[in-house]
Amino acid sequence: MTRFSLLPLLLTAASFGALRAETTTDAPPPSTETPAQHEARLAWWRGARFGMFIHYGLYSGLEGEHNGKSIGGGGVEWIQTRTGLDTDTYAKLALPKFKPSPDAAKGWAKLAKEAGCRYVVLTTKHHEGFDLFDSKFTDYDTGDALKRDVVREYVDALRDEGLRVGFYHSLIDWHHPEYDFRKAQQLPYPKNGAKLAGDTPRDQAKYIRFLHDQVVDELLSNYGKIDVLWFDYSSTKFDGDAAWGAAALLRDIRAKQPGIIVNNRLYRRPEAGFNGMGTNNVTAAMDTRYGDFVTPEQHIPANGLPGADWETCMTINGTWGYSKYDTKWKSSKQLIRNLCDIASKGGNFLLNIGPKGDGSIPEETVERMRDIGRWMKTNGAAIYAGVGSRDTPRQHALPARLRAPRRRQDHATADQPSQSRQTVGRRRRARNDIVLRQHCGETARKPAGCRCDRDRTHARRHSAPR
Repeated sequence: MTRFSLLPLLLTAASFGALRAETTTDAPPPSTETPAQHEARLAWWRGARFGMFIHYGLYSGLEGEHNGKSIGGGGVEWIQTRTGLDTDTYAKLALPKFKPSPDAAKGWAKLAKEAGCRYVVLTTKHHEGFDLFDSKFTDYDTGDALKRDVVREYVDALRDEGLRVGFYHSLIDWHHPEYDFRKAQQLPYPKNGAKLAGDTPRDQAKYIRFLHDQVVDELLSNYGKIDVLWFDYSSTKFDGDAAWGAAALLRDIRAKQPGIIVNNRLYRRPEAGFNGMGTNNVTAAMDTRYGDFVTPEQHIPANGLPGADWETCMTINGTWGYSKYDTKWKSSKQLIRNLCDIASKGGNFLLNIGPKGDGSIPEETVERMRDIGRWMKTNGAAIYAGVGSRDTPRQHALPARLRAPRRRQDHATADQPSQSRQTVGRRRRARNDIVLRQHCGETARKPAGCRCDRDRTHARRHSAPR
């Protein structure tokens, strides 16, 4: 993941335009997909609303620590570049501590199901360049290191739970010898790795071939139907064809997996839904040739992104990868309100977990995901299939009756049996209030003759998901 959440927004519209002028002007060819086909392809994803992100790699076993000390702050999945370690030194430290248990993936899938998630996205390779699958194009992977294919275990576990399968794949690669970090301006690279590379030239075209081979010929060929492909990430000075052979890659992805949904991070330009390098420099003005959805990170757009499909990805504490030092846990109540806020604005919520080196999930994470799951059992119908429309920004606050669950008790009351008539009535009223807002909204003009504001049964009948 990128780590620009706390940076000030330094790029003005003029300066960003100047940056784009220095980069390539390549664009993907027009889509051959009809509007109806596009809507049908994205229908399940729009209705899902809630997914789980999993950041797992060699960094997980290092636990945010180097030389016995915390590396400080978030972004511990960037520990290699934050410590400046070259690949060989990093691998010697990290590989012995990376020991996923045989049933780790099953635990991830079960927790996602319990939380009410409809899809999951796993880091098949993060910036460190270590693959969680058995690749024939490199020996820096779990196949060679552990004689295991963790991605296969993950895919099988998700399908056992009836969940959709997503792959995160880093475009950046701190391990590959041909990845041209000198050209990759604004993108991170470990300083000792750069020092060891010296002036030896690198051939980005060879790295692009490697990237395409892994994505198209392995990840999209060896694991059956894949539902989501989540790339990460480009810069305003290094994106598209020059960086990743993006147009050809998208073409081959679509040919291999016609139903797949792909994010927008092969590019970093206004046409792709970005207007700068910050994680909140996102815009609804995205041409779907560049990807299917916009990716705000660690924040929720105030009014959504009207007219665009979008997904907010967010940590459950302060960092993406596991750190034993990170105690900045968001409360269950806050996470549930974030889910409601995002859904009411027509977006999706991809909530991250960071397993430990053995693949186990921190207790604090499990606790919060289960809290969300308990709440979703009662309120999930108001989240799935869309509380809000992606075409209509929501200006109002969340329904007054939407409250986070009290831990291990029913969300409606803490002092009455959860199945009492009074509690059931409250649940129904809360659901109906959401449906009422879904149909008419608090600030929208009501259709002529609409009875929604005085008849909840009427609102439920013609606004419930079909």
